[in-house]
Amino acid sequence: MIKQLTGLALLSIVIMLVAGTQGAATAASSPGAGAAAPEPVGTGGPEGVIRRGPGQRPAQFDPAWEQVQHSFAHLLEEQGMVGGSLWFFEDGEPRAREMYGFADLETGRRVDEDTIFHWGSITKTFTGIAIMQLRDRGLLSLDDPVVHYIPELRQVHNPFGSMREITIRHLMSHSSGFRGPTWPWGGGEDWQPHEPTSWEQIVAMLPYTEIHFDPGTRWSYSNPGIIFLGRIIELLTGDDYEVYVDKNVFRPLEMHRAYFDHTPNHLLRHRANNYTVVDGVPQANGLDFDTGITVSNGGLNAPITDMAKYLAFLLGAPDDEALRMRYDVVLQRSTLEEMWKAEIEIAGPVSPGGTDPADLRQSMGLTYFILETGGGTGGETGGLRLIGHTGSQKAYFSFFYIDPATRTAAIAAFNSQGAPAEDGTRQPDARAVLNTVRATLLEEIFPLFD
Repeated sequence: MIKQLTGLALLSIVIMLVAGTQGAATAASSPGAGAAAPEPVGTGGPEGVIRRGPGQRPAQFDPAWEQVQHSFAHLLEEQGMVGGSLWFFEDGEPRAREMYGFADLETGRRVDEDTIFHWGSITKTFTGIAIMQLRDRGLLSLDDPVVHYIPELRQVHNPFGSMREITIRHLMSHSSGFRGPTWPWGGGEDWQPHEPTSWEQIVAMLPYTEIHFDPGTRWSYSNPGIIFLGRIIELLTGDDYEVYVDKNVFRPLEMHRAYFDHTPNHLLRHRANNYTVVDGVPQANGLDFDTGITVSNGGLNAPITDMAKYLAFLLGAPDDEALRMRYDVVLQRSTLEEMWKAEIEIAGPVSPGGTDPADLRQSMGLTYFILETGGGTGGETGGLRLIGHTGSQKAYFSFFYIDPATRTAAIAAFNSQGAPAEDGTRQPDARAVLNTVRATLLEEIFPLFD
């Protein structure tokens, strides 16, 4: 069961089923959410569990998921989250899902299967795929110096050696030594851009930028590094980053409702708002915002039904030759598996606060994080090996993880975050919610399929 966060109370959730029609939800008062909270609804069987044929899932799954669904609801309600969604997949198909609360409070739109969330840094994995496409076409090498493509980076101060020593591989594994934030000098005012809007603004910062450690010697998350990858994609293809990814990833995967930055008019009715909760009252941040030149870092928007197509691609189709061939057009299976090999270990706990399994370890592949439990690699000694990424921007938070060995996956998204109090705490604390839900899946759901 999802571990409770200290000092918080529990309530309930809205449950929607893929296999049935959407039931009518009655509303109850939601403390701290500023709106009515939906009650669970279902159409037969454990709520939120999508029926499959006999013998196609572990016998323990239904009761385990029933516990997860109630704990998920309680956790989001106690925290005062406005909305959220959690899905679990096997063999590329949804097995169970939970939907909670509201996509937009003003219009009373509830979270449903069509709700479009912002995915933040999960965008980086699409940038990684684009780079590997160019590598496989012979247009670059992962060990090429980045300055070969972006000569402006010679202006960066590198006390550890030449800038030619920093490679594309270093950028993809967050081991380049570049700083974490894109814009390190203040910001946050309502009248300021959310992110730098043009490449020229990034270039203007380079003489004031330094490398913080010897490249390749340790891991440190870097948003500028991914911006440089997006720039390389544009320089080599002649396309804007968004256009290239749409043509070479979204379209072949039939992700027709995935897009970057501002929402097309025909999809606005599905767009989730995001909320900063101040003293228990959600304040809308607006449906859309411009990620500017950082779009390759965090500009992705999509409903979970489109993200499900991405997860299915990552899980592969070993028994469907036609689908496998379509996936190979995007990226060969062997290349994906190359991206999921550890490039560098990540020291310290995966999430501070003690919610993760005690033996959980984390390393960095090529734009993907690798989580492992147990004594071996890839579940060799009964442990798990999951591939995934998290995302957070504005008040949107999200994660996905896949287990390639069992062809299972989970994905979640939330649309609210508490404003920091004087003591630094938040209510709701979206990061703590994300970590807690992830820990539950690691302990109670993914192991059922080993």
